[in-house]
Amino acid sequence: MAVALYTHHDMFDHRPGDRHPERPERLRSVIDALDDAALDLAPNDAPIVDEADLLRVHDKAYVDEIARLAPASGRAVLDPDTSMSAGSLTAARRAAGAVVQAVRDVAAGKANRAFCAVRPPGHHAEPGLPMGFCIFSNVAVAAHAARAAGFARVAVVDFDVHHGNGTQAALGGRPGLFFASIQAWPMWPGTGHPDDAAPDNIVNTVSPEGAPAAVWRKAFEALMGKVDAFAPDLILVSAGFDAHARDPVSGGSQSLEEADFAWATRAIADVADRHARGRVVSSLEGGYDLQALGRSALAHVRALGEG
Repeated sequence: MAVALYTHHDMFDHRPGDRHPERPERLRSVIDALDDAALDLAPNDAPIVDEADLLRVHDKAYVDEIARLAPASGRAVLDPDTSMSAGSLTAARRAAGAVVQAVRDVAAGKANRAFCAVRPPGHHAEPGLPMGFCIFSNVAVAAHAARAAGFARVAVVDFDVHHGNGTQAALGGRPGLFFASIQAWPMWPGTGHPDDAAPDNIVNTVSPEGAPAAVWRKAFEALMGKVDAFAPDLILVSAGFDAHARDPVSGGSQSLEEADFAWATRAIADVADRHARGRVVSSLEGGYDLQALGRSALAHVRALGEG
């Protein structure tokens, strides 16, 4: 099965700092790994997101403030973890635009599986707050766009090592939307524990820090049981690879390898095959060891293409 790939060279121009973990080389490692594997990919340029799509999730005042703060040179610090350079606004708009366009192409029957190689990531950005390297909530914006495109039941599966607090804030309590997330615990940002109060359409599960991959797999399998019960007609994936054993940001708090991400992808595809005619749109979130990131993204996209 061909996998539609959405990316754009403008995303290399988001430069939050020379020593920042969310650096342009991350995207290069993913693109190079996919290129070297000679996969059956259908490349697409990521467009600039329409403001109307951003406003499905983000406050108008927030969108305007991000545009105002975008620097012509140097850097603007949004929070202790999140900065913008001269190319960041365009990169962020294309990152969100990539996932929205992928959803619309899937809705139109132009693709069935898609991977969005984007940066900056998005799942920590809340409706009115940048956070955790994220400016716009890429997958959440796309989930709302999917509903507008006619999908009745849209599920987001997030397997980043950190909880997607921004996605939860954007999807919680919204009809036709479902958020299922697995994250290490305890782990920044300190949200997403199953005991925390959450709307009925939010399901969180955790894997303890230092747990072996088998523990993570068991928790993910149970999580996917909840997604299966929701019976989505489209699945979006926040594909973070920072649960990899080599990841420097998570400190190796999880023990996953490329094979675990491929296994998880197949579990997602199985649910999509049962309920959604196989339709899956995935978007890159975290992952900060360049070698592990490239190999993990390749394993993920290869599994997406297995049909």
